[in-house]
Amino acid sequence: MKCFYWSPFLTPIATPRAVINSAYSLQKFSKKNYCSIINFFGEFNVYKKELENNQIQTVNLFENFIINNLPKYGKIKSRFSFILIFILSFFPLKNLIKKEEPDFLIVQLITSLPMILLLFFKFRTKFILRISGLPKLNIFRKTLWKIALKNFHLVTCPTESTYNYIKSLNIIEPEKVKILWKIALKNFHLVTCPTESTYNYIKSLNIIEPEKVKLLYDPVIEVSKIKKKIKEKNNFDFKNYFLAAGRLTKQKNFIFLCKAFQQVLAKYPDYKLLIAGEGEDGNKIKNYIIKHNLEKNIFLINYVDNIFPLIKDAEAFILSSLWEDPGFVIIEAAFCRKIVFSSNCLTGPREIIKNDHNGFLFESNNIKSFLQNFDKLIKKKKDKQILLNNLKYIKKFTLFNHYRALKELLII
Repeated sequence: MKCFYWSPFLTPIATPRAVINSAYSLQKFSKKNYCSIINFFGEFNVYKKELENNQIQTVNLFENFIINNLPKYGKIKSRFSFILIFILSFFPLKNLIKKEEPDFLIVQLITSLPMILLLFFKFRTKFILRISGLPKLNIFRKTLWKIALKNFHLVTCPTESTYNYIKSLNIIEPEKVKILWKIALKNFHLVTCPTESTYNYIKSLNIIEPEKVKLLYDPVIEVSKIKKKIKEKNNFDFKNYFLAAGRLTKQKNFIFLCKAFQQVLAKYPDYKLLIAGEGEDGNKIKNYIIKHNLEKNIFLINYVDNIFPLIKDAEAFILSSLWEDPGFVIIEAAFCRKIVFSSNCLTGPREIIKNDHNGFLFESNNIKSFLQNFDKLIKKKKDKQILLNNLKYIKKFTLFNHYRALKELLII
C-alpha cells in the first residue's frame, strides 16, 4: 500500500507532528506500507533528522528558499503565503498524484487545493480528509466543501461538536446544516472521529450510516522517544514554576494567562510562570510583562526543542487557549505524569480533562474561575490518583493505537 501525506505549513505546529507520527506508525508497525510526506517547499526540512531516523521518505519538489522567504506571521501576510503555495502547488500536486498513483492521499492542511483538484480531475487515489481545527466556513469555503467533499474517500474530525460550531457561525440556516452534511458525506467511505463524544454525536445526527462512523485518535504519544527525551537535562535554572507552551498567538491566550498569573502572585509570590514558544504576539506579551513589572516571575523562553524535561520539573502544566484541537501538549504533559490545568475551551481540553478527576479546568478567558480552580490545583497538584487517572486516559493517543485503528480503515 502506498500512502502520501499532504500537509504544507509555514511554522512548526501540532499538525505536522501528527502527520509525522501517523506516517511513522504505519512504517513502524507494518512492513507492507510505503509512506511519503510531500515536502513541497522544504517545510518538513526542520524535521529532517527525525524523518531519516524513522525511515520516512519525503517527496521534494521545490527548494526551501521559497518557504524561508515567505511571510509566516500575521493574518494578512500568512494568507498571502497560503495563496502563493496554492498557486505554485496546483499542477505539481496534480501531476505527482497522477504519476505516482498512491492508494491514499491523506490531506490535513491547505485542504482547498486537493478539493479543487478533485473537482477538475479524476484520480485512482482515494483522498482522505483529516480536519485539523474547527473549519471556519466563509461563502467560498462552504460552497467548495459542499461540492468537493462528496468526492473524498473519508473525512476525519478531531474535535467535539463541529456540527454545533458550524451552526453557531450563522452563515447558513440551522435547518440546512444537516442537509449540507448529508450531501457532503453520502459518497464518503468513512468518517472518523477522534473522541468518543464526537463519535456518539455524529452517529446521533443521522447524516451518515452508523456503520461508516469510526473512532481514530490522534497519534500524539511515541512512548520510547518521550521516555528518552524526558531523561535529558533541563537547561533552565528555575524552581517553583508552572509551564505553558505553544505559538505566541491569539489562540493560546497568553496575555490572559499573564493577567491571571499576576493575580496569582498576590497570594503565591514565589511562583513563576514559564511560557515556551514564539510567534507574532511575542512583543505584545513581553511588553505586558515589562509594563507590569513581572520580569522576576513571568518568563518568555522562546521555542524549546525538547520540552519534556521542563514539563517533568514543573509544578503543573497550564493551557489557557481559546480553542484547541485537541491539545497535544496536555496529552504529552499527562504522559510525563504532570498535572494539567486547562481552560475548558473547544474542543479537545474539555473532552480530555475531567475536572478534579484527571486534572483541573477553568472557564475559558475567565480570571475569577482561573483563580478559584488554581487554589484547587495547588492543594492536589501532587495527587497520585489524579495523575494515574490522566495517564490511563491518554494511552489511547499512542502511535500504536493510532496504527491499529488506521490499518483497519485503510484495510492494510
